[in-house]
Amino acid sequence: MIEDLLAQLDLDTKIALISGSGAWTTAAVPAIGLREISVSDGPVGVRGTSRDDWEASAAFPSGSATAASWDVDLLHRLGAALAAEAVRKGVDVVLGPTMNLHRSPLGGRHFECMAEDPHLTGELAAAYVRGLQEAGVGACPKHYVANDAETERMSVDNVLDERTLHELYLAPFETVVADAAPWTIMAAYNGVDGAPMTENDLLAEPLKGSWGFDGLVISDWGAVYDGEATAAAGTDLAMPGPEARYAGLADSVRAGRVPESAIDDKVRRLLLLAQRTGALGDEHPRPPAVDVAALAREAAAAGSVLLTNDGVLPLTGAGRVALVGPGAADIRALGGGSAIVFPPHLVTPVAGLRAAGADVVTAPGCLLAEGLRQVRPDELVGDAVVRWLDAAGELVAEQRAATTNLIRITAEIPAGAVALELVCTFRPDEDGEWQLGVSGAGEHRLTVAGTELLHREHLDAPRDPALLFGTPAQASAGVALRAGEDVEVRLHWAFDPQAFILFGGFAVQGPWAGDDAELARAVELARDADVAVVVVGTSEAVESEGQDRTSLTLPGRQDELVRAVAAVNPRTVVVVNAGSPVELPWRDDVAAVLQFWFPGMEAGAALADVLLGAVEPGGRLPTTWPVVLADAPVTEVVPTDGRLEYTEGLHIGHRGYLRAGTTPAYWFGHGLGYTTWAWEQLTVEGSTATVRLRNTGERAGKQVVQVYAARPDSALDRPVRWLAGFAVVHAGPGEVVDVPVPIGARVLRHRIAGAWAVEPGTVVLSSGPSAGEQLVHADLQL
Repeated sequence: MIEDLLAQLDLDTKIALISGSGAWTTAAVPAIGLREISVSDGPVGVRGTSRDDWEASAAFPSGSATAASWDVDLLHRLGAALAAEAVRKGVDVVLGPTMNLHRSPLGGRHFECMAEDPHLTGELAAAYVRGLQEAGVGACPKHYVANDAETERMSVDNVLDERTLHELYLAPFETVVADAAPWTIMAAYNGVDGAPMTENDLLAEPLKGSWGFDGLVISDWGAVYDGEATAAAGTDLAMPGPEARYAGLADSVRAGRVPESAIDDKVRRLLLLAQRTGALGDEHPRPPAVDVAALAREAAAAGSVLLTNDGVLPLTGAGRVALVGPGAADIRALGGGSAIVFPPHLVTPVAGLRAAGADVVTAPGCLLAEGLRQVRPDELVGDAVVRWLDAAGELVAEQRAATTNLIRITAEIPAGAVALELVCTFRPDEDGEWQLGVSGAGEHRLTVAGTELLHREHLDAPRDPALLFGTPAQASAGVALRAGEDVEVRLHWAFDPQAFILFGGFAVQGPWAGDDAELARAVELARDADVAVVVVGTSEAVESEGQDRTSLTLPGRQDELVRAVAAVNPRTVVVVNAGSPVELPWRDDVAAVLQFWFPGMEAGAALADVLLGAVEPGGRLPTTWPVVLADAPVTEVVPTDGRLEYTEGLHIGHRGYLRAGTTPAYWFGHGLGYTTWAWEQLTVEGSTATVRLRNTGERAGKQVVQVYAARPDSALDRPVRWLAGFAVVHAGPGEVVDVPVPIGARVLRHRIAGAWAVEPGTVVLSSGPSAGEQLVHADLQL
């Protein structure tokens, strides 16, 4: 069938198909029954295309949060839920999961990626992909390959030796291709060993060669730098479209500089994707309905990691809870950048604990960041309305939005529109002087309750695409508001037509009595409470696509707040609302620390479940946490003269700590529950390791069984130990369980001289509660 369709296409039509036709769509060819194929950013929700991308979408926890569950079944169910969301939004392919490794804790998209380990990443990503595609929606694992930092990401040449490239960074992609057969894969912005990934030979071999990938390679958005080189290489679809650098591609083919056979192979792959998604014949999958709120709540709890606990948790019969910190009423559900979606609701910790019956008093204590924050879903009364206007102020188009923080590729703005008017009803939740304002480039006029509050003159947008997802420029003015009294807000925004992305909107900041006074108020609430819960963290301004971090320190006065609260209340629990490692200098001075990641739209409900003991914190760290940044094995993410050399080789994360003999704050795999466990035995039969565990506590619980491999007598440079397999098990109090853990051949081989090899001899397998603590051992002979 595909060959018959290909034979009906002339060269110009074939090139149009591989060039894209919009920000999120491919070209349609009605003559052969081909409709457009729609793609959308994930990976934690399905934002949709420009038709409905501002309408509400389910927001699941970040990649680091779901990976912390170590739960293959959960990732499969999340994939299926995303498929249902995709069908609801008219999307054929979800751009996810993000599979790059946590090479350095400074990586800006660390929160969006899964883990520091290739085996854990590959297994979880494969489950996610299967969940999507079994429901009829394509997955697009990204970013192939070594897109592990954001600094100079569109020009950097990452330099890796053969073993590092194949055993670490290609390994999870090989797993997902072999075990889940994704329908598409995204080629990254960066270069590897001398060539941009959209032009790189790694697309041909191993991806389309020895791995047998039969799907479509899609460029990252704007990652085509040389039209002829990309067309001759393994990138099949250039996005967004139409790709300007393909304007002369037909002439290049006719002149023999690009073989037409290369174009034909790309079109075959696109037609196969169309066949798989139902775009040939306009068919659409019908996945079963999913309770997305319940699943988001379950996933947030399953990935929460209890780092320390002196017995204060769970809070059974806790009495009065002082819930303080900037995240108490304004938890950050998501990181920044293209992964953003706009949830239908966001359950805050205050709302979640009160709904669960807790006696809560609250105060922020300090600000997460200076300036304005995004408007929360619970502060909007109904949807906002966006009216697109032409130069005469006449209406061009209108659409609804579940957010006042707007993001849109400029090419997708309705034709003729040069400005927009955003109209919404804002409901404050406390009395006092609020700061209401605007963010983004262009010219803004903000009217509140019929009175113009501010006018900001035109501000040019940044021209560097790498800066698009930073914090947009802001302006604000004060206005007195009363809790619960609605006000109409109108923002007239004449945007910058030369910008690649429209990014910004209406933003707010609540009443503030001053830094010292607010901190003192929170401390007094904590002093008088039975238990204090401090919610600290980062935000989308700190952890975002387009920028790497320069520090692991919590922003603002959050460390000071924790210390002050702990000094007046020995029963202080700290909840860390961050997608990546942060320094916790007070961790030994508080009663408990719970890592809660960027937890998605059901954040507060899941947090209440965990704190009050309705469910157990189910997570184990998917990445090692340093005591301080300087302890991390990799702290360099800034290229030198355009090159970033991966000089650490195989030794990232826990591998690097073990090699250096450095003890981190918390090891890869670490996490506590509400019961205790004993590791009693490890046996090996064939390629299966069986770990015997006993639940020695008084309640049922979950354990992540981790099996590590070591080759102490190896002639090769190897990690001290590395993850070889894992499984999730649940057991009742006193129950003994034997947990089989398959040890796959891929985790025991090494790369040498362009081929795979297995070193004969003894492999020491071991198991324990983290990469740093191994309690039982057994030998495996190769």
